[in-house]
Amino acid sequence: MGTAHKSEVISFKVHESLREALEGIPNRSDFIRNAVVAALDSSCPLCKGTGVLSPQQKVHWDKFAQEHTIEECRQCHEFHLVCDNSTRRRSVHQTRGRK
Repeated sequence: MGTAHKSEVISFKVHESLREALEGIPNRSDFIRNAVVAALDSSCPLCKGTGVLSPQQKVHWDKFAQEHTIEECRQCHEFHLVCDNSTRRRSVHQTRGRK
C-alpha cells in the first residue's frame, strides 16, 4: 500500500507577455511546476530568494562573515563563500582524486 500524494490547485495572475510566452508550451502545468521546483532549489538558503535579510539574519550573517569571504572562482567566475580557517582550498571544479 502506497501513500497517496494530495495535489492542490494554485492559481496566479500573470502579465500578458508571460501568458503569450506560455501559449506554445504543450503542458504548461508541468513546465510551471518544473520551473518553480528549479527556482526553489536555486534560491538563497538565508533569504529564501527575497534578496533581503531580516535584522536577526543580518546579525548571524555578520558573525559568519567574520571568518568567511566571498571570492570569485578563477575557472567559472561565479562568486562563492570561502572559510578563512580552511587549511586547503579545493576547487569544486577539481575531479575526485586530484588535489
